[in-house]
Amino acid sequence: MAFIDHHDVFVGSTTDGHTFVALNGDLPAAHRILTRNGFTAREHQGRALYLLPPTSAQEAHHQTGQALYELLPHTMDFADLSWTTRWLDSGPLPETGARFDLSDGRVTATADTDAARQVLEQHGFQRTPTGYALPGEISERESVGIVTRTEIHLWALGHGVKVSLGFPTPDAIPPAPSRASAPAPAQPPQPTTSKRRTR
Repeated sequence: MAFIDHHDVFVGSTTDGHTFVALNGDLPAAHRILTRNGFTAREHQGRALYLLPPTSAQEAHHQTGQALYELLPHTMDFADLSWTTRWLDSGPLPETGARFDLSDGRVTATADTDAARQVLEQHGFQRTPTGYALPGEISERESVGIVTRTEIHLWALGHGVKVSLGFPTPDAIPPAPSRASAPAPAQPPQPTTSKRRTR
């Protein structure tokens, strides 16, 4: 499986600037909601994928935010690690102070200031020779939750954040996992709440 496979709705960005929504849950209303908000539906290696082409951050922010708002009555199991949708109505975005990389099956991070480094450590990131990393025993789902919470914390302190998922283009997004062979969870997963789009 991949980091994008553990939530009903996962929002991410490709390196070339596409915003994508991967659907993992059974959400019949999602197609109508996403396409009405400008996303193009695509079947990609067994995965329900919705794409916004590279556009202004303001447009991506508003279109994606509206789609997620309309999806709330259907699920609260969101994860949002997109960088293409970051926008502040009040002015320019803060300079990037931390970067997360999920491209090689683990979560690593770098930070440019002592304050950002302290935030990473508060959320369980451990120092490495090249920066920081989450311990390998943490599950993919919980890793996404930690990155989401850490990003919110950094934003609250005025640090810009960028997350790399390692997908240069939409074609590089991995295939959907085989649901038939996936073991049944021992208990219902706890939702990871998407950050509010008030930036």
